[in-house]
Amino acid sequence: MSEPIFAKLDQFNFHHLLADASGSAMVIFSGPACGSCRAWKQLLAEYQQRNPEIQLFEVDVERDQALAAEFSVFHLPALFLYRDGHYHAQVECEATRTTLDSTLAELLKQPPQELP
Repeated sequence: MSEPIFAKLDQFNFHHLLADASGSAMVIFSGPACGSCRAWKQLLAEYQQRNPEIQLFEVDVERDQALAAEFSVFHLPALFLYRDGHYHAQVECEATRTTLDSTLAELLKQPPQELP
């Protein structure tokens, strides 16, 4: 499988690009030295293969600490779900295909939450 491709977000394009995103979008806050982040990115890429309508975005917290602070990201990776341009929920689950599938399905049934 090829390297997963995530659209890069920073403090200058984050809100604009996500506001324009239709359907579901997942944002991962990660760092280059984070092994768990690499595993999650691979899992998300596999999820996207099964669900091509989801868009994937990444924030490098080493390069954009302002966004990490805005979202109160203290541990990596941190995952946030958007739907139709609006924040929907933080994703917290085990990094397995089954758990991710069921967690996202449940979160998307719920009403959107306020930004963290």
